[in-house]
Amino acid sequence: MIFSSLFFLMIFLPVLLLIYCVVPEKVRNVVLLIASLIFYAFGEPKYVLIMLGSIIFNYIMGLLIHGSKIPKLFLILDVIGNIFVLSLFKYADFLAVNLSRIPGVRIPMLGLALPIGISFYTFQTMSYVIDVYRGKVKCQKNIILFALYVTMFPQLIAGPIVRYADIETELNNRKLDLDAIHFGAERFLIGLGKKVLLANEFGKLYDTLLAEGPLNLLTAFIAAIAFTLQIYFDFSGYSDMAIGLGRIFGFHFMENFKYPYEAKSITEFWSKWHISLSTWFKEYVYIPLGGNRKGVMRQIINLFVVWALTGIWHGAGFNFLLWGLYYFLILIIEKFVLLKFTEKWPGIIRHIYSLIIILFGWVIFASDEWTTFVSFIRGFFAPATGVYSSMGIYELITHAMILVIGIIGATRLPMNIYERVFKIKDHDVENGRTVGAVVTADVYLLLVLFLCIATLVGDSYNPFLYFRF
Repeated sequence: MIFSSLFFLMIFLPVLLLIYCVVPEKVRNVVLLIASLIFYAFGEPKYVLIMLGSIIFNYIMGLLIHGSKIPKLFLILDVIGNIFVLSLFKYADFLAVNLSRIPGVRIPMLGLALPIGISFYTFQTMSYVIDVYRGKVKCQKNIILFALYVTMFPQLIAGPIVRYADIETELNNRKLDLDAIHFGAERFLIGLGKKVLLANEFGKLYDTLLAEGPLNLLTAFIAAIAFTLQIYFDFSGYSDMAIGLGRIFGFHFMENFKYPYEAKSITEFWSKWHISLSTWFKEYVYIPLGGNRKGVMRQIINLFVVWALTGIWHGAGFNFLLWGLYYFLILIIEKFVLLKFTEKWPGIIRHIYSLIIILFGWVIFASDEWTTFVSFIRGFFAPATGVYSSMGIYELITHAMILVIGIIGATRLPMNIYERVFKIKDHDVENGRTVGAVVTADVYLLLVLFLCIATLVGDSYNPFLYFRF
């Protein structure tokens, strides 16, 4: 089940909200836990057992670390256990296939399907146990509350990666708040519009261009832009929906995107893109390895480890590893060489430089097959079919409007206009908006909802890129 499905919008969410609002306050966590398990089981019922096993394992490890005289041993066991399960499902067959290419080596494939969201909830449970070990959070002795933290459906399958410390208090101390529910609904509908009305259209354009045959310069460029916009609106839209749903149920999830395509350096880009993942790797990998405290060479090694892990976290494929190492090299060059010169460049030049790097990075990311990457490279640098084609011109003309909307929509301009028109300040829900502003915003967002539902009814194309990660 995904947030942009008709079943979720028309049945699951309304029924859950009704039950959640009418039951006694002390029962709401149980209702939310059961709903989250149903949500996850809707698509993969057998893998609920994997998630429940993860909950029990990490819950016990938290208790053992809290009450043991040798907490480090249990921490090591927890990390090994979590990484083993994640690797078994995510990387075992990838390693088997590639090691079997060595002469004389034959490793059978396990054929295990990847459980949805396993990368996200594994990182969440690990962060909890590590923070218990560090003394940053108290050990949660109520397994219902811990299970709710892990399974909470708004962020379960695609993040943002929520650290236990961020919602520790809210797990058992929150109230129904009409302002928060209203804000959450607004945020959810904004994200839904991003996903259904924009990301899906860019996804169809990208698929069409790649299916048409060899790319030329024009079609390669349009396809790269289409994927760049698709993955942004797909993932940031889903994060908006998760944050909105969290607020409806009384939780504050961290922002996951802050207009990353406005960045004027790659360093700035990664401070704005998938912030919860970047924060996780910084807090639980980079800093424990020594960060930048042990000299330049050690810092470079630490960054290499972080970016290699960032790449393969996204999937078992050489394209993901190459994508991670690509950003490692760019960031090293930028940190130690480029920033000393580019800080004096005009902002527009730094912005264009960043967008070129980002665009090519998404080409690597999207190329899950070698032939796709080669097709892009030939299209950019040695187009076999020329600089442009009639098909490319046709797609450009027919998609010009949606491309312009997407490019503008990836900046803060639309939100600035929205906040000014509807009297919202920095996403604040307690700022005394006038009744007229509230009603106008609601009418606008109901129109977005209507367009999304109409689109979903008439179109079966509704993928979500981060499900496979």
